Amino acid sequence: MSNGAEDELEQALLGVRALIESTVAMHRDRSTRSQQISTVEGGYQSVLQAADDLIRGAARTIDIVDARAPGPGGEEEPARTARAERNLIYATAEGVSVRLLASPNLVDEDFIREQLALERPVAIRVARVPPLQALLVDGSTALVMAESAAGVRASIIRVPEVLHTLGTLYESIWRNAVPAGERIVFGDRDRAAMARQILGALRAGVTDEVAARELTVSVRTYRRHVAEIMALLGAQSRFQAGVRAAELGLLPASGPANAAGGTRV
Repeated sequence: MSNGAEDELEQALLGVRALIESTVAMHRDRSTRSQQISTVEGGYQSVLQAADDLIRGAARTIDIVDARAPGPGGEEEPARTARAERNLIYATAEGVSVRLLASPNLVDEDFIREQLALERPVAIRVARVPPLQALLVDGSTALVMAESAAGVRASIIRVPEVLHTLGTLYESIWRNAVPAGERIVFGDRDRAAMARQILGALRAGVTDEVAARELTVSVRTYRRHVAEIMALLGAQSRFQAGVRAAELGLLPASGPANAAGGTRV
């Protein structure tokens, strides 16, 4: 996705968050609040229970956005939390279509593998979006985690205007997001770790000889791995492989070149 498109998307998402916050505030003291907006009280377990109830009651569609910011425990904390939430999906009734839109730091390769083995897998795509968590069920009810003056607020929303905006935005992001499927599953954890190191070397412009030495493999083996990764990413060139890897959030924070002061080409 181009920088311009990302900027537009970010502004749209920020607009949705503002709409949700203002709508919650507007309905807070109204009698219609019980019908159109209800705050989920009782902490995280209550939020999980509310999500489980909505998922079990879905008749047609479940659309999920999981693009939270790292908590005090760093990226590992939201990843663990996301996994607990994704396990709720297994309670979905037969015939319900499920889509999951995840931010790159929350791509769970184990979960993707599980889905690939199922008859009715969850459709998963990856996009870089500002922090937002939402569960949209049948286009008629949403569970949204949004920032407010009092902190993060979980609300069940049935306000038609907000639901329409969320649905429209979801479709827009989904069309431009990168499918997360076989192309980003590199095998077991050791192979995945090596693939990320190689992607880091490609990004840094490290020569094949230096990268192979850092990975303690032959140049021939290294080039074979590069070719395999390019095929998995559907890339026609090393540069395109780097672009695809960046879109999927697969690039490590630093590559072999940074670790060893490798030679650039």
